[in-house]
Formats: sequence, structure tokens, C-alpha cells
Amino acid sequence: MKKTILPILVTTIWISISEFVRNQILVNDIWVNHYKNLGLTFPSEPINGAVWGLWSLCFAIAIFIFAKKFSMVETTLFSWFIGFVLMWLVIGNLNVLPFRILYLAVPLSLLESFVATFIIKKLS
Repeated sequence: MKKTILPILVTTIWISISEFVRNQILVNDIWVNHYKNLGLTFPSEPINGAVWGLWSLCFAIAIFIFAKKFSMVETTLFSWFIGFVLMWLVIGNLNVLPFRILYLAVPLSLLESFVATFIIKKLS
């Protein structure tokens, strides 16, 4: 149990912090202005934070499962593709992705996926 719950919990915390710093501190103005230009309000209510927390938990669980079968590099790249690239395709298709955040989001999300994989591998 310790080799399952602890790595997933610590990884969920890492992912949540990483997402918060990137989206609420580093690129928040870009998100808010993009949504404003679409005539929308950027969703930042507590329920949205809770859903991102659930996304972080699901992402950590997926990384945990991938890490059992794949190497560090394979797990990092596969989880990054599943967690981020597919999300960007969907929200880009819905026109709610401000593409200029990708200059920062791509390297930081790769780092997030790598550290998450590292945590899972070390604690499992």
C-alpha cells in the first residue's frame, strides 16, 4: 500500500503545484485576456481548482501505471503526450487555448511529467 498510495499522493501534490504556478502565476494574464477576447470569463472558481486537483490525481495514477511497464524516458514522454498534447489539441480545437502560452507550457509540462515520473519511480 505504501508503494502505491504514497507515490501517487506525492506526485499529485507535485503536479498540482506545477499546474498552479504555471497557469495561475506565470501565464494567468494570457489566459484571462484570451478568454476576455472571446467574450468569456476565465474559469478560476474553487470548483475549477477542485477539478484540476482531480485531473492531477488521475494524471498521477496514469503515470504510476505507465511506470510499471515503461522506462523513465518512455513514461515521461508517453504521460506528457497523454496528459498535455491531447488536452492542447482539444482545447485548441475549441478555440480556448491561447497558443502563445505553449512557448512556456511545452518545456514546463515536459519538466512536470519528468519530475512526476521520477517521483513515481523513486517511491514505488
